[in-house]
Amino acid sequence: MMAFDSVSSFLAMGGYAPYVWAAWGVTLALMVGAVLHARAERRWLLRDLHRRERRQANAAVGNNSNAS
Repeated sequence: MMAFDSVSSFLAMGGYAPYVWAAWGVTLALMVGAVLHARAERRWLLRDLHRRERRQANAAVGNNSNAS
């Protein structure tokens, strides 16, 4: 019915545990890294967008005061 007789045999993975658990660990690390990278990039892009908006607003105010 079950592939493994006990929890310890499940963790041992029939002698392939180092490969199996290393693969799971690398996969988990890459997925967490991808999420963290996406969050950081979003934060950077939003900061850049706000900077550009401020720069454009300041330029518009400067152009209007020069035109008077």
